[in-house]
Amino acid sequence: MANRFLLSLCLLVAACAGVSSPPAGAQEQPVTIESTALAFKIDEPSATRVGRLIWRGGLEMRASSRNFGGLSALHVTSDNRTLTSISDEGAWLVATPRFDAKGLLVGLGDARMGQLRGLDGKPIESKPEADAEAMARLPDGSWLVAFERRHRLWRYPSLAATPLPVEGPSDISKQPGNGGIEAMTGLPDGTVIAISEEYSRQPETMAGWIGKPDGNGRYAWSSFSYATIPDYKPTALAILPDGSFATLERAYDPVRGVRCRVMRFDAAQLTPGATVRPEELARLASPYAVDNLEGLAATRGAAGETLLWLISDDNFNPLQRNILMLFELAP
Repeated sequence: MANRFLLSLCLLVAACAGVSSPPAGAQEQPVTIESTALAFKIDEPSATRVGRLIWRGGLEMRASSRNFGGLSALHVTSDNRTLTSISDEGAWLVATPRFDAKGLLVGLGDARMGQLRGLDGKPIESKPEADAEAMARLPDGSWLVAFERRHRLWRYPSLAATPLPVEGPSDISKQPGNGGIEAMTGLPDGTVIAISEEYSRQPETMAGWIGKPDGNGRYAWSSFSYATIPDYKPTALAILPDGSFATLERAYDPVRGVRCRVMRFDAAQLTPGATVRPEELARLASPYAVDNLEGLAATRGAAGETLLWLISDDNFNPLQRNILMLFELAP
């Protein structure tokens, strides 16, 4: 019990303040990622399902770089060959997922890392400037990155390039310092959907925005609300292959530890002024594998099935883990 309390306390402190790590070099560098198989349910080795999620493998990851960790957003290409993530210390990671003969996730290879640059072209070094929490891949291949603490949106032609500022929603600065946009995704037509972790305009909801591109690198922003339940806050958003959306929600307290919900809602709910009310697909809590899950991606598998990828932010805390999990969404 004492160890569990210590772990919970460290999780709380790290989640609130973060544990600093030196920034990565600006130049792209190869990284060796060492992965061990993640137990899906520690008290039932044969378990393969929770809710509507079917286990397709998971990893606990360590790397040769001191800057590996804090992974707060996730993107996987439609062919499942390239995984991209960004860190809340401003680093970016690109790697190749590896699968076994059964299609289970077994590792990451060909990994490389670098540091996001600021508007001056120099690597971002300070935590208040480097706290990248969400990203969206845009139709032209560029990346829209959301930062918190100093809330802003920057567009990167590539993650190694110098960004351009993007005007965000008018109330983006009203978000709590450590509770900004953590859930964001891009649609095929260039529309951007974003949800705040802690900013609320009405009870039992979090603020969301719909950004319609105007063709000049700007967006026309409208607002919606995302319904929540007590303790749970949205940390990631992805568009599913069928055009609906999946979200991650995280809860934490020292007694129960970290819990996460995997949610889904139809695109028809996503209109200006509306309140999105998602359905729960699964709930992850001990003894199931779970940590500070903040990244979500969705792709199709070889047989046409929907795959959900989940990644965690370890806050550079040795008592937390960098985990990557892969699930198939049951019909």
